[in-house]
Formats: sequence, C-alpha cells, structure tokens
Amino acid sequence: MPKAKHYARIAITLPEKDLAAADRLAKQLDRSRSWVIAEAVRRFSDHRESAAPVRGAALRVAEPASAYAVASDGELDPYRLAQLVSDMKLTPEQRVLAAEETLHQVGPLRPRRHQVLAFDRYEDFLDWKKFSAIRP
Repeated sequence: MPKAKHYARIAITLPEKDLAAADRLAKQLDRSRSWVIAEAVRRFSDHRESAAPVRGAALRVAEPASAYAVASDGELDPYRLAQLVSDMKLTPEQRVLAAEETLHQVGPLRPRRHQVLAFDRYEDFLDWKKFSAIRP
C-alpha cells in the first residue's frame, strides 16, 4: 500500500504577472494553482541538483539588474537607480560585506532599548560605562 503524501499549507506573495501566468497554466493544464507552483519548484530543484556547482565553489545568485531597477510606482530617483544597478553587479558576498561596512560606519539604525541596570558598587557602574562606550 503506498504511503500517504504529507502536505503543508503555506502563504506566498507573488507579483501579479507571475500569479496570472500560474493561473493561465493551471487552466490550460486543468490543474490547480498549487500543483502548477509545486511542479515549478520540483523542476527548478531537479535542474539545480543536476547542475550543482563543484564542491567548495562559490554559489552565485543570478539576479537581473533590471529586477530591482524599476519600482511599480515609478518613484525611484536616478541616483537610487544607479546605486541599485551597481549593487546588482556585485556578488551576494560582496553585497553583505558592503552592508556590514556601512553599518560599522553609521552605527545601528534602531534606537537603543531602555534598560534598568543595577550595580553592587560604583566602580562596577564606571566599568560598565567605560566598556559600553566601546563599539565593536
């Protein structure tokens, strides 16, 4: 007797164009939208496994520069467009390193949370004050 398949319910967000394409395929194939999306994942996974990179080789994400260069509301200024195009030329690793460097230079964007601290001695407070001023 075959084993029963286990399913999990998920929620995803897709661009309207991709959702419309999935609906068209589902109608043409007389299948559900879920089946079409699951089939796409299966085929993509099979393709990625058959074209697996050599062990130890850097994995690169293929992202077209135009994917982020056009906003749906068209409100990106020329500077931001140029920045996005130049960022997309970097590898994912280079993007992470650049983001970490920016964070190190400007500091965290979120304000510090309020804390209630207690010290046994005044010297402990002075030590805490001295070491909390040092930022990694």
